[in-house]
Amino acid sequence: MATMKDLRGKVAVVTGGAGGIGRAMGRRFGQEGMKVVLADVLVESLEQATRALADEGVEAVGVVTDVTDYSSVESLAKEAVSRFGAVDVVCNNAGTGAVSEGYMWEHDLADWRWGIDVNVLGVIHGIKAFVPVLLEQGEGHVVNTCSGNGGFAPIARGAMGGPATAVYPMTKAAVLCLTESLYTHLEMTGTRVRAHVLFPGGFLNTGIWESWRHRPQQYAATQERHTPDQTLERVVARFESAGAHVEFTPLETVADQVVEGIRADSFWMMGPPAASDQVVSKKAASILARGEPDYLVDVLGTHAGTASETEGGKR
Repeated sequence: MATMKDLRGKVAVVTGGAGGIGRAMGRRFGQEGMKVVLADVLVESLEQATRALADEGVEAVGVVTDVTDYSSVESLAKEAVSRFGAVDVVCNNAGTGAVSEGYMWEHDLADWRWGIDVNVLGVIHGIKAFVPVLLEQGEGHVVNTCSGNGGFAPIARGAMGGPATAVYPMTKAAVLCLTESLYTHLEMTGTRVRAHVLFPGGFLNTGIWESWRHRPQQYAATQERHTPDQTLERVVARFESAGAHVEFTPLETVADQVVEGIRADSFWMMGPPAASDQVVSKKAASILARGEPDYLVDVLGTHAGTASETEGGKR
């Protein structure tokens, strides 16, 4: 069992650390007296986030990192050890959101490649670069950011009314499987290095809703787009037009989950029971009964039914 109760003086590395959940985790780690390494591909945002930590008295460094490139992640690990002498917590948090449109057979192959390279290979690269460091030290924690959208079951109808992207939930299902496998492999070695999967619950105000704004040229779209790019403002507007109140989960709450999960050595880093838990129960019942996947819901949490011919749906 891991015994990292006191985090003061420990070192945390957070990918996707320039904003959203990653930045919140970095700040929370700093409040615990940890030294923080923020990694991100967004240079200006990374500088701002690192400077903000320093202004709060946190010993922090920002390292420009492209998680799709293993050599870049490997350099991140070397920089962290060189700067602070150790790494105790690694958060594979960098991610990209939904940019594809239409049905999954209509998705741009570039969308698939981008999602897989960031959300799946990014985690694999983090595991390969950092776990040997943690094993050599004899203890540590790896936290992989997942999502109920894919980790539990894919959302069937998206925020704009048509079929939801298949890219994002597929990658998050892979993250859960990777973390379960990592947990088992670490257990087999008898190490005190631990694996955790983070499920940030609720509706989050992060840049992942508008990932298209930072799409790298190497993953440029190869198909003409037929619907407007998604924005958080349009998503919230659709919720409200459907009579659903949008209440954002504070990112600080998610960061608290991580710190509490490390101290408690919890594999599942999740909030209190929520409506989404019903999807897990219904999915298990469907599997055991060899039934239909009647647990699939739309982004509003209602049964998906037949996709409407609206934006993102049939064209």
